[in-house]
Amino acid sequence: MTNLTASLRLLTSALAMSLAAVPAWAQESAPAPALSLELNGAQPSEKGCRLTFVVTNNLGADLSRAAFEIALFNDAGVVDRLTVLDFKDLPAGKTKVTRFDLAGTNCAKVSRVLINSATECVGTGVEPNTCMRKLKTDAKTSIAFGV
Repeated sequence: MTNLTASLRLLTSALAMSLAAVPAWAQESAPAPALSLELNGAQPSEKGCRLTFVVTNNLGADLSRAAFEIALFNDAGVVDRLTVLDFKDLPAGKTKVTRFDLAGTNCAKVSRVLINSATECVGTGVEPNTCMRKLKTDAKTSIAFGV
């Protein structure tokens, strides 16, 4: 009976310790503030190539203006052009879809889109370098996309 009692105490103790640890790993921490920019599509348009972006502002502050200089690389890996994409206002906590028609650009020849810099990052309490420091990128196309 003594071995059984000792075993039950050990088992109860182990169970209590494992249950005490559950809240530590079960609780999810709040996601880090970020500005998420996804290259969602690239299709030919009447003007050239239409890039579709999905942008989500999870910085915790409204952006009255956000614009990025991008570099387009051709299929040989050479920079073909630099241009600025103006996403305009991005309210906090909001997801927005924006399209840009790039005149004279052949989508089939774009191999990579690089975010060179944030030319505008304006919002109350937002530092100008926040848009680049907190930028998270993703792509749903075969075109490489990022910083």
